[in-house]
Amino acid sequence: MFKNEYQGGAFVEIFSAQGKNPGAKWKILGSPSVIWKEFDKEVKSFVFVLEGSSQTNKIQLPKENKQILGLIQRFLVLQIYVPLGQDFSTELLITDLGNIKRRLYLSTVHKELSSTPLHAKIPLFMIKRKIWCNLCIDLVAFTSEIFKGAVFQSLDGIVVSANCKLRKIFTLKSKPQDTADKDGIWKA
Repeated sequence: MFKNEYQGGAFVEIFSAQGKNPGAKWKILGSPSVIWKEFDKEVKSFVFVLEGSSQTNKIQLPKENKQILGLIQRFLVLQIYVPLGQDFSTELLITDLGNIKRRLYLSTVHKELSSTPLHAKIPLFMIKRKIWCNLCIDLVAFTSEIFKGAVFQSLDGIVVSANCKLRKIFTLKSKPQDTADKDGIWKA
């Protein structure tokens, strides 16, 4: 999808809740009663809402399993709001320089890190609830640390599961500025 697109700029936008049909390029799993677009007054923007079971209600890019994203920038950012008392997960399909496809499954359900040579379950216990945040994932660091010596080549798929509100997903070439203090409270 993005493999032949220019990715040399500061960022590449993967998803935005703006526009007439923001989910058009995404495979949406779940009924319209649990996945919809709404205006969020707090961020003064449209957002995609995913509710219900994280097993059945999710959005996936690319739509077809045979396609790949081919995103090469190092940092993945999800502008996200996770409700209090609800679980959230995202699954990332990455390819390393050896052309080995691996999965990173980040979830609030996991209590500890576990991995095999092709799959990793990563706990998201640090994610702040009931507040909008930029969840930033260093794909290069995750790949080399979790899969011992593997070198990140590309992000080829992403699945975002309920429960959350999603404003944007994009990649960044450079590390973003940290906007949280030690307690994770946003600075003005």
